Amino acid sequence: MAAIGSSSTSSRISASSSTSDPAAGDEASPATRALGWLRLTHPFPSVLDGVVSGGVALIGGGAIGQGLRVGLAMTLLQLGIGTVNDLVDSPRDAGRKPGKPIPSGLVRPGPARGLALVLFVSGIALASVAPVVAGLAVLTIAIGLLYDLRLKGTALSWLPFALGIPILPLFGWLSTGRDLPLVFAVLLPAAIVAGAALAIGNALVDVERDAASGTSSVAVALGRDRARRVVAGLLAAIGAAAASSAIAFAASKAEGLLLAAIALIPVVAAVAAGPTSSTARRERAWQAEAIGLAALASAWLVVVVRAGGLA
Repeated sequence: MAAIGSSSTSSRISASSSTSDPAAGDEASPATRALGWLRLTHPFPSVLDGVVSGGVALIGGGAIGQGLRVGLAMTLLQLGIGTVNDLVDSPRDAGRKPGKPIPSGLVRPGPARGLALVLFVSGIALASVAPVVAGLAVLTIAIGLLYDLRLKGTALSWLPFALGIPILPLFGWLSTGRDLPLVFAVLLPAAIVAGAALAIGNALVDVERDAASGTSSVAVALGRDRARRVVAGLLAAIGAAAASSAIAFAASKAEGLLLAAIALIPVVAAVAAGPTSSTARRERAWQAEAIGLAALASAWLVVVVRAGGLA
């Protein structure tokens, strides 16, 4: 889920603009202000989520226009969740991360709340290709807000990831109007595990800062080294499941080996974020894990379709 891109502590959305520096925002160039608005939405995970949903729609037989619509719908929903994420964090970010869009004054809370609402409404409108898809859009928002408003900065921060990631392939596939094939009995449990792995990896980015400030998170609860091992182990298990299940669905051994090779991308990224790695390096590792998992899921579906596993 796109909102899950920062591991600072949650707090209630403040209606006050006292956490920002209006003067600094007024003095900024138009390009700097535009970049601030872009950063507010957490574009990296939001776009990646949209690509996954749109790609699954295409793999499921949807037309290019339909895939683009579904992908854009999911992207807008996740951009909205990311915007709420920064609104929730803005009071605390004023002391910890003053360079973020709201504390820096590049974006004011009122317009940011308006943007989140527009993004949510637009995403739901685009998702209204079928009632079930529109329902999944609303569920996506609910899970994102559960993270933003309640579970972020707690030991249960992994739960919205585990619930939200499986929605991405469901969102794309059901938009085609086709029934769910048997392969989703493998894909959805794997997506739940992937969501948990991404949640722990995300929490690892700021684990020292969270521990020092007394903030709980799944990574703080596990400890940095154990959390890193858990992430690597979960990612390795997903890769093994992808390769073996593809072969079980009549894919060739060569295709199974290809999936295993793709699966190494997130595992290597998790291992590379070693005990002495910086916060920036751990964030890049988390991004590589997310991209690797998205590539693995897409390749797995393509291989299974080619093998006739959707019959």
